[in-house]
Amino acid sequence: MGGSHADRVRTTMTGHDAGILFAASLAAGAINSVAGGGSLITFPLLVWLGREPILANATNCVSLSPGSLAALHGFRRELSGLGSWVRWGTVPSVAGGVVGALLLLRTPSRVFAWLVPWLIGFATLLFALSGPLTAAARRWAGHPPSSRGVPRDPWRPGPLVYQFLVSLYGGYFGAGIGIMMLTGLAFAGFEAIHPMIALRNYYAVCINGVAALYFIARGAVDWPDAAVLTLGQIVGSWGGSRVARNLPPAVIRGVVIAVGAAMAISLLVNG
Repeated sequence: MGGSHADRVRTTMTGHDAGILFAASLAAGAINSVAGGGSLITFPLLVWLGREPILANATNCVSLSPGSLAALHGFRRELSGLGSWVRWGTVPSVAGGVVGALLLLRTPSRVFAWLVPWLIGFATLLFALSGPLTAAARRWAGHPPSSRGVPRDPWRPGPLVYQFLVSLYGGYFGAGIGIMMLTGLAFAGFEAIHPMIALRNYYAVCINGVAALYFIARGAVDWPDAAVLTLGQIVGSWGGSRVARNLPPAVIRGVVIAVGAAMAISLLVNG
């Protein structure tokens, strides 16, 4: 095992750090409410501020959980009629989230620190290619949807395995799982975007929820950082989203991609 959770290095939060984290989480909350990808801002920033990477990742996961619940609540009506997708998707989502969280706290700190810029770079690239990936998935789905744009076919082994792998990645790192799940649902035959978003939000609650509970139980959370990030994201999603919605989607996506790429390169060069 890569060091006990009790051995994770905690950095004392300064007023300067708190101000930077709050401002970043405001932006992340607004971006998450419009386009997703806010964790590509908050997690790299925690590492850039000197937080131990595994502790930073677990802390970021816990701070995302309230936002996941809020997003699920906002699309709860769209889950109507998707009972089989909810039931079948819960098992791989929970199982993958648990396995990913277990693997994270068992990864040697130096190994995860080496992986961080590559994981951020991968998630940023995935975010940049989300449109073409989803469009390609829809073209190649080949499953006739119902009148709601929802496939008639029940869950099959392929989508279940895919959801488990996405959830494992989500419990381990997390950034980009929303895009991965939307792409998977498109491959499964979904065409209507709102049911897809509703299912994505539900699965995200399962993944982030079980991972966050495990991190809390293992004492792998820096609570001052988590408190600032959570507060900022809540305020950002309520107020900042109004500003973000007035910006062209391409601008929002460009900001996320630029920040993610810059952080990945900075951590790779200075790591």
